[in-house]
Amino acid sequence: MSPLIDDAFSGRGLAVLGRRTLLPLMIATAMASPVQAADLLTITRDALANNATLASARSSYSGVESGRDVERGDLLPQLNASAEAANNRTYNGQTGSSQGTGTGSSAGVEDDYNSVSASLEATQALFDATAWHELERAEEEIEQQAHSLEATRQQLLYDVAAAYFDILRAHDILEAREAQETAIERQLEQAREQFDVGLIAITDVDEAEASYDQARADRIAAENDLQVSFEALERLTGQRYNTIDGLGDELPIESPQPGNRDDWVELAMEHNPSLLMAEAGVDVARSVVDVSQAGRLPTLEAFASYQYSDTDSEFQQEYNSSGQFGVRASMPLYTGGTTSAGIEQSTYELESTQYDAEAQRRDTIQQVRSLFTQVSNDVESVEARRQAIESNESALEATRSGYEVGTRNIVDVLNAEQNLYDAIANHAEARYDYVIDLLELRQQSGILDTNAVRSVNEWLRNEDQVSLALPNESANGSSRYDDAMDIGAPPEQPAN
Repeated sequence: MSPLIDDAFSGRGLAVLGRRTLLPLMIATAMASPVQAADLLTITRDALANNATLASARSSYSGVESGRDVERGDLLPQLNASAEAANNRTYNGQTGSSQGTGTGSSAGVEDDYNSVSASLEATQALFDATAWHELERAEEEIEQQAHSLEATRQQLLYDVAAAYFDILRAHDILEAREAQETAIERQLEQAREQFDVGLIAITDVDEAEASYDQARADRIAAENDLQVSFEALERLTGQRYNTIDGLGDELPIESPQPGNRDDWVELAMEHNPSLLMAEAGVDVARSVVDVSQAGRLPTLEAFASYQYSDTDSEFQQEYNSSGQFGVRASMPLYTGGTTSAGIEQSTYELESTQYDAEAQRRDTIQQVRSLFTQVSNDVESVEARRQAIESNESALEATRSGYEVGTRNIVDVLNAEQNLYDAIANHAEARYDYVIDLLELRQQSGILDTNAVRSVNEWLRNEDQVSLALPNESANGSSRYDDAMDIGAPPEQPAN
């Protein structure tokens, strides 16, 4: 700390500098401190709070859940009221003959009056099989939508983790390609110097230039992959991150536990949300069949009603009122074949959902078995890739020594360098494949949750953080990209 800063934070310095001088100094000191990188757990929480797809799934679940109250309402008491006020005009014509004259005459009666009437009726379903089965269908749909929501949530957890580690993968590959470009560029410079003094032929220089051009192209492609990868992460969360934590070298590469493939299949049969959703779909379709069949059954309801009417007609100036209560039954006798056709249609739909559930079950088993095998192979692949780096380092050193004594040419050196950096990139690929495949295995088994993300998060290290700064940003740190990634405020809830 400089003497000025020492004085500023001492009693004497505070008195000398004053508040107006100290405030800019504290801001500058804070800005100079290192920025805390975001880790996987933090970004996952951001995604759970801000992801639009998950928010839509939550709203869909709430909407389906409200449908239960809609169907339950048909089984609860119903109360209806109606009223009417009207002006009435009537005219009654009369014809007849006058006595003693023999001539006919006619007369009419006209009335202009107001009338009012009101009625109130209460009903209560006593037996309504259709309404009961509609309520059961709504309950089954809620369960199905709950599994759909869980499938969306687990898919988001996996997508965020995959996007996160794709960034780290792209960063590690970019570092390997940058080192490769630098090494081959040095080799090209040496080749040119040796050609200038007549030690090598021009073909060796051409070979070095071709290798350098390829290395440069690989580096540019790696840069593009890095930028695309962190844009995918921001799409999931709706936020930008300056840096994220890197994956430590001490990542444990272990076989999945439990170590038996059938145990993972059993977990998936019990917990995979997509499979459970498909099975719940069968229950929903079966409830629809029950609703269709209930259309043939009678309905029975209790009712009570009251009517009141009044008029100011000169011929009838009085009010009327009446009330009644009892039970009412109805029975469909013939509906033009609609009921039978509805039963047939819903039965075929039930059969379809049963086949869909079976297809989902088979697909889940296949996915879990394949992922278990893949993760087990990833464990061996990571170790093999690490050994390949050591082997290629030794091979490059031997090739360079042979080149110095004239037993190897520059093409051999360039190929050895290419093999080494390919091995480094392949090792990075294998490490991240292991992590992502392990998370996908948990997802397909239906046990991917924030605790699993937290366990993976412990493998990350802040000292290995990766910068995600975008190029061509303005001086104030914002860009048009910020506006493009601003998803805006959530929609307002409609008024009840």
